[in-house]
Amino acid sequence: MPLEKELALFESKKDELLKVHPGKFALMHEEEFVGAFDTAENAYEAGVLKFGKSPFLVKKISQEPEVYRNQALALGLMNARI
Repeated sequence: MPLEKELALFESKKDELLKVHPGKFALMHEEEFVGAFDTAENAYEAGVLKFGKSPFLVKKISQEPEVYRNQALALGLMNARI
């Protein structure tokens, strides 16, 4: 599964991250917590600069589960095939 190490690392550090960086965005690569950023865009940019095309995880540090919405799909800019 892609990003399995990063997701496991996030979950193992979640309580600590919630205390220190609530509401920020964590950047994880393999088994390393790279840092916390104010926006997902800043975390993504740092990941691209540091890791290039290597997979990395950007995840919001929050107690609430994340809900993903595809704006292109919602706005009719793309179609889902069923």
